[in-house]
Amino acid sequence: MMTIPAFELPALLGRIGRALPQWPHSAALATALNTAIAGGVLRRDDLQIVDGRVVRIVVADGGSTASITYENGRFKPVGADETADVTFQAPMSAYLQLMLRQEDPDTLFFNRRLLIEGDTELGLAMKNMLDGIELPSFLRQRGA
Repeated sequence: MMTIPAFELPALLGRIGRALPQWPHSAALATALNTAIAGGVLRRDDLQIVDGRVVRIVVADGGSTASITYENGRFKPVGADETADVTFQAPMSAYLQLMLRQEDPDTLFFNRRLLIEGDTELGLAMKNMLDGIELPSFLRQRGA
């Protein structure tokens, strides 16, 4: 399995990222999550906790923000002006480590690499939901 070291993107990338429109990040995240629902990776029953709530994902060192909500069985992008119920903020490397299960959210949180602000119950429920997702075979460690 690929190992991602902890790293920070160059500050210039963050400045450029903050100057760009953020809506495409939200649309891309909503599309990816809807694809995960369609593919059976995410179950609609597990998503009731986020129904009607605004979730914000901030890639701190990349200067990008994605804001989404879940309504009528689908994720939808929302504008940055919407108040988030919960915000996750971390550097790009932390998100990659989470995705590859190299690090767990608790470790990143206690090492202050993952910040969770807002509704802690919602944040915890989302963390538990993500922990329960079965990774596709190409992302799993060989021999596991």
